[in-house]
Amino acid sequence: MRVNLLSGLLLTVAAVLVAGPGAALDSGLGAVALAGLGAGAVLGLVPDHGLPARLAGFTIGLVLSWAAYAARAALLPDSTSGRVVAIALVVALATVAVSVLRLPLWPALLGAATLAGTYEAAYTDAPSQVATTSMNAVTALLVPLVLGVLAAVAGGVLETLAGRASAASKAHTEVTR
Repeated sequence: MRVNLLSGLLLTVAAVLVAGPGAALDSGLGAVALAGLGAGAVLGLVPDHGLPARLAGFTIGLVLSWAAYAARAALLPDSTSGRVVAIALVVALATVAVSVLRLPLWPALLGAATLAGTYEAAYTDAPSQVATTSMNAVTALLVPLVLGVLAAVAGGVLETLAGRASAASKAHTEVTR
């Protein structure tokens, strides 16, 4: 429970920093702050396969989703069927990639969904500008994502250190009795 409190407190500080000054600088961070922080926190908090594997899976999903937007703009019809093909390809290719690399599937799906959730509206407004707008979306998403991972991991590390200090103190008390 204390891990949640510590991580939540650190995430709150990160949210204020990203949404406040980030939004004031018109950097695009305010619009993606919660999605990036939330995805980063999930990557940092879920104890599955180790952090490097989770980050690799997330990156695979994000890159595949990014490539799907480029494919939609260049090759696929701007219709429901074009979106369906792009989504199906992202999920299928993510599944194959993580299976070959022996990574968990969920971070890849999280990466793809995070980009799609934060970029779809901008893409829909200007599909022909996908090269510029997608780069802006990805770079804006990375700042809160990294802060979310760091806050979640730091909360866990602080909790571990506090637990070890408490155990050492108890052991010392028992020895001195």
